[in-house]
Amino acid sequence: MTIRRRDFLTLAGAATLSGGLPRLARGADNSSIYDLERFGNARILHITDTHAQLKPVYCREPSVNLGIDAMAGQPPHLVGNAFLDRFGIRPDSADAYAFTFLDFEKAAGRFGRLGGFAHLKTLIDRLRGDVGPGRSLLLDGGDLWQGTGFANATQGADMVEAANLLGIEAMTGHWEFTYGEQALRANLERFKGEFLAQNVFLTEEAAFNDAKAFDPASGRVFKPSVIKEIGGHRVAVIGQAFPYVPIAHPKRFTPDWKFGIRDEELQKLVDAHRSNDKVDAVILLSHNGMDVDLKLASRVTGIDVILGGHTHDAIPQPISVANPRGVTLVTNAGANGKFLAVLDLDVAKGKVGNVRYRLLPVFSELLKPDAAMAALIEKMREPQAGAWSDKIAAADRLLYRRGNFSGTFDQLICDALRGELNTEIALSPGFRWGVAALAGQPLTMEDVLAETAITYPQTYTQSMTGGQIKDVLEDVCDNLFNADPYYQQGGDMVRVGGLSYTCTPAETVGKRISELKLDGGRAVEAGKSYKVAGWASVNEQTGAPVWDVVANHLRSGKPPNRQASPVTLRGVENNPGIAGPG
Repeated sequence: MTIRRRDFLTLAGAATLSGGLPRLARGADNSSIYDLERFGNARILHITDTHAQLKPVYCREPSVNLGIDAMAGQPPHLVGNAFLDRFGIRPDSADAYAFTFLDFEKAAGRFGRLGGFAHLKTLIDRLRGDVGPGRSLLLDGGDLWQGTGFANATQGADMVEAANLLGIEAMTGHWEFTYGEQALRANLERFKGEFLAQNVFLTEEAAFNDAKAFDPASGRVFKPSVIKEIGGHRVAVIGQAFPYVPIAHPKRFTPDWKFGIRDEELQKLVDAHRSNDKVDAVILLSHNGMDVDLKLASRVTGIDVILGGHTHDAIPQPISVANPRGVTLVTNAGANGKFLAVLDLDVAKGKVGNVRYRLLPVFSELLKPDAAMAALIEKMREPQAGAWSDKIAAADRLLYRRGNFSGTFDQLICDALRGELNTEIALSPGFRWGVAALAGQPLTMEDVLAETAITYPQTYTQSMTGGQIKDVLEDVCDNLFNADPYYQQGGDMVRVGGLSYTCTPAETVGKRISELKLDGGRAVEAGKSYKVAGWASVNEQTGAPVWDVVANHLRSGKPPNRQASPVTLRGVENNPGIAGPG
């Protein structure tokens, strides 16, 4: 059974740091903030959406993360001071820097970069050592292998080595699938942990042709779950891969597989673990996205905790969701290696009694980097580091990606597409992965690749009517703001260049986008054709990789476009999911 309401312990939030935390020398081992009080008898550590960021990073959290309808004002749709108030975090503190965008550049100078696998390794080993052998488990929620030029060049093979050294025991996937089946399976042959995905099945044609599957009888392509002995108790971990891989990415990467949320199959699997395997706890390792997980938790019973990912939401405390048989806790652990989630369970026979959860920011300057991991990282970077480390330009302002409607690095990409491909309009995908660069920071090809490194980077130009452009915007907007989370695929609004529009998120599909205008204020006409540039098309393209287009634009020295956000919002006044541009 799931955690009962009367058994539910008030959760401990993130370990709040002192607002006066000093800027420490790099590598200083002054990490007493990570001394956690012992609790329970089983510790699960969780990272997700690291996007192959092996080195410490700057990463600005969003100033716009709107929730609409029942999701308005509820986690994860809180930003800025509303976020701090909801989770009891002090303004101007190290936690405020880690979890929000507030005073980001000033705080970045004060508290430094976060994450880095060598620093994560030190912290993970410490937290595992604190509870002793056989009492902990390290899980990864996916998007581990993609997000940098180095990972793209090796099709994720470098990240498998890093994952093995880190000690990941089970993971699920999303962008991992975009390397294609051959590369994915080759990586999994080298991965020492378990790859879990209960919701990936063979297509009917692939099954007829006896395509490879973990369970040919059911058509499940991968192992759905694993039972681990932790602290003398049996814990089932079920993997939930990103449900919309063939929709969000080119289907040619996974032609034999079909995905989906598949909550009915999930319920059967949970019930089997509870009744047949007599497990004491059930954990869902999910890459659904937080809104999807919150709905799923209300429908599927028997899950104790959902360790979530995909939407990059760093939520300090789990959200308790009631369902017909109890309560399920839903979490989401941020991105880019910035955070390490610590789930301490007090497990008894057949149930979880109490829980303590902390989402710890990984302050790289408070953790001595692990020597073996640092050496591995340098070895893996060596083949390309020289070619990608030369300065191309300098950041003319804070460059970041995350935000529902725009980000300054996305605006730079749109400028490059328009300028280099000579088009009126540019469209760029609203990916949430990508890190930040501070104003004045040198920009290298490595930095450009950290925003663009995918397996379908080709640029294109095409003629589109104003009506078609509006339809694209409406379709992506419905994905972002559909009132039913099961119709949300994650990510943010497509970015636009040379174009502005008004968005009313609370409207229904087809009615959210209006007042489309070109630069200069001319109205976009529904029946008129416009030349549009883009990249990351699900259809095969033959243009130059987007990273070359952006690098050429930066080298040209053209003055940056400092246009304000091209989106005017309506109907979101007083919504705590908006506190600034983006």
